[in-house]
Amino acid sequence: MDQFLVALDVDTVAEARALANTLRGAVGGFKIGSRLFTSEGPPFVEELAGHGDRVFLDLKFHDIPTTVAGAVAAATRLGVWMLNVHAAGGAAMMRAARTAAHDEAARRSQPFPLVIAVTMLTSLDDQALAEIGMHDAMATQVGRLAALAEAAGLDGVVASPHEIDIIRRRVGRNFAIVTPGIRGAADRKGDQSRTMTASEALAAGASYVVIGRPIISAPDPRAAAERLAEECRSIQSK
Repeated sequence: MDQFLVALDVDTVAEARALANTLRGAVGGFKIGSRLFTSEGPPFVEELAGHGDRVFLDLKFHDIPTTVAGAVAAATRLGVWMLNVHAAGGAAMMRAARTAAHDEAARRSQPFPLVIAVTMLTSLDDQALAEIGMHDAMATQVGRLAALAEAAGLDGVVASPHEIDIIRRRVGRNFAIVTPGIRGAADRKGDQSRTMTASEALAAGASYVVIGRPIISAPDPRAAAERLAEECRSIQSK
């Protein structure tokens, strides 16, 4: 299912490669985050891209505009399909990220990667926001950052499925919403405060869902992915 992105949240390339080989064709792409990237570096990103896989590089760049632009250009050279920055870095930083991605892709005659912005981490709730000095409600803060990302020319945002409705009311129809931390129907929330199942998130209007443990920790990851996809198709067809 093209809307499923599997989080390869493992420590080694051997584990990640085995999962990718097992799941290829059953899911829409693979997310590589800071855990695997810090352990193994860029070569595995290039390997997946070389197989034609869609790679979402989830490193959440957040720095001054020049530094982020350089990081985004480097990620673009790896052949990633999608990458992200933190919306809290501001409009100038987000514009620099988009420009760097487009300029680098144009120089290499390759497709532009999608550049999206993290709104608020799904581990946070209103109490956590208050602790860091943000006193608006979570939905208000997420909607504001999503609108800022769209105005900066980005392709979408990362957000909890609980904020999809308010985002859709603030941005255009084609603006992508990527929802992380998706859980299985029988799973506890773990460290995610604002999450849903894959079918719930897609029904709410998510463009893509990022799924980790419900698939990669299953005894048969491909069967788990196919089962989740069928559940989603059944709900979407109703």
